[in-house]
Parts: sequence; structure tokens; C-alpha cells
Amino acid sequence: MKTTELRQKDVAGLQAEVKELQKAHFGLRMQKATQQLNNTATLRSTRRDIARAKTILVEKQSAEQSAK
Repeated sequence: MKTTELRQKDVAGLQAEVKELQKAHFGLRMQKATQQLNNTATLRSTRRDIARAKTILVEKQSAEQSAK
């Protein structure tokens, strides 16, 4: 997911996105453990997507705190 798409979401939407990505990453890890995952590069990309979403989430939360 691109950062421009993530920046358009609100805090609740970002939290939901992080949870969805974490579930997807867990599923990929289980597939890897059972030798069903062909493309292991997807693990890296989902891990980076999670980090990207969390970074933007923290930025938005800190912006809300400073606005108060």
C-alpha cells in the first residue's frame, strides 16, 4: 500500500489497516512454516507495509495531541 493512500485515512482507519496487515503477515508466516509459501518476498513486503502504516499512525496521533 502506498503512503499517499495511508495518509488519506483517519486514525481509526489506520489502526484497522495495521490489524489487517498483521493478520495477513501471520497467515504468510504459517504458510512458510508448512512449506506452502512459494514467494517468501511477500513476508518482507507485508512487514514493511506494517511499519509504514504504524509510522503514519504515530504521526497522526502526535499531530492530534499537539493540536489539543
